Amino acid sequence: MIRRLILSYVALVAVALAAFTVPVAFTLTAQLRGDTEESVRREATTMALLLGDGDAPARQALARMARAYADETPGTVEGVAADGRGELEPLSPPARPGDPAFDEALRHGRTTVDWGSRLVWGPELVVTVPVFARQDTAVGERGAAAERIVGAVRVRYATADLTDRLWRIWGFRAILAVGVLAVAAGLGAIVARLLTKPLRQLNDMASRFGDGDLTARSPVTGPQETQTLARTLNQGAERLDTLVASQRIFVADASHQLRTPLTALRLSLDNIADGVDDEFVREDVDQATAEVVRMSRLVSGLLVLARAEAKVSAPEPLALRELVEERLKVWRPAADERGVTIVLTGEADDLPRVLAGPGNLDQVLDNVLSNALEVSPDRGTITVRMETGGPEEVVLEVLDQGPGMSAAEQARAFDRFWRGQGLTGRSGSGLGLAIVRQLVTDDGGGVALRDAPGGGLCVRILLRTGAEGPRWISPRPGAPRSGG
Repeated sequence: MIRRLILSYVALVAVALAAFTVPVAFTLTAQLRGDTEESVRREATTMALLLGDGDAPARQALARMARAYADETPGTVEGVAADGRGELEPLSPPARPGDPAFDEALRHGRTTVDWGSRLVWGPELVVTVPVFARQDTAVGERGAAAERIVGAVRVRYATADLTDRLWRIWGFRAILAVGVLAVAAGLGAIVARLLTKPLRQLNDMASRFGDGDLTARSPVTGPQETQTLARTLNQGAERLDTLVASQRIFVADASHQLRTPLTALRLSLDNIADGVDDEFVREDVDQATAEVVRMSRLVSGLLVLARAEAKVSAPEPLALRELVEERLKVWRPAADERGVTIVLTGEADDLPRVLAGPGNLDQVLDNVLSNALEVSPDRGTITVRMETGGPEEVVLEVLDQGPGMSAAEQARAFDRFWRGQGLTGRSGSGLGLAIVRQLVTDDGGGVALRDAPGGGLCVRILLRTGAEGPRWISPRPGAPRSGG
């Protein structure tokens, strides 16, 4: 926006300069041309009058005037007699006495002006004037003066000095215009920054707010419209902060109120199972215990999802490889019991730090690895791969060798409480990948599913690096995974 304001300001100043400077420059150019033409024409006419008198003093004055004109100006004087061949003393004869300009002056008595070019002017200005000689003839009782053309005078005026003056006229104004535009750009940058400062403050507040800092507020400054917007955003932030605080209190209370009776119920069922010898009763107790365990997992998943949706912590830069290796150490014993191998591949030391909220990536990896281990066949392999996906993202992939999923199943995989048909067990709550997507998108990343090479499923997680500003990546349609 600052750049557009500066460009608009500079464009406005440029239009104003062009509207005032260009016409003035054209006017000065036309005035320079007109003054020069008038001066040369006047000199040529004066010489023609001196030459037309025909007496010795006039010719002597003409000779002195022609020499002085050639010495003091960039012009030269030429003359030709009426017959086109004779010379007019004391003027120099022309190189081509029969050209159209001389013919126009000798035959028709007309003065011609030739600038040598239609564009401003050429290398020289040529003015040709006829020379008239007076003679007296008697008509009745009175004498009348008649004029006859005895020759023509030509002045050649070199325009190099005029060209230099023209360049000074236009060059000075061009340099002045560039200087004014530079000053205008500097002033425009200052004015633009002052005008956009309230907007930048609002953007900073929105960026911090989007990263989870609910205490971010914007100063109420700037124009009336900006102040109104800042007040509205601050009021909305206050309400949202209050609502999130209430939700956090509810989640904490629900966690205590729901887990305690479920734990007590499971302990009671365990005690009953220990004191019962009837096989049918024991089977019923085991089924009830399994349902209580599933309900406990469901409650835990709902609480985790509620905390994720009420996330208030801003993402922090984390070393991805160290965190992945730590979680794999936790899951390898469970994999070893099934004979499943967990392999870590990909770039080692040159991965940038990724942005994630405290504990978010731990839960993401636990849910994905739990799903992969549950669908993996005995003595199968789970591959965890890390690589740089772009200038501002890192890709984390978890590939299993399970039965995989159809496109229809993948389309519903992120739905809450949905479980795929290919799972080996039925203990999942259907919230695992819903939690994964919530946590990853909260940190500015994205998650998608694709078929793994050779069969199975690949969970592809895109994580944002330490680049400034949030960048939301939506999951690809039809590419989510089972929420086991």
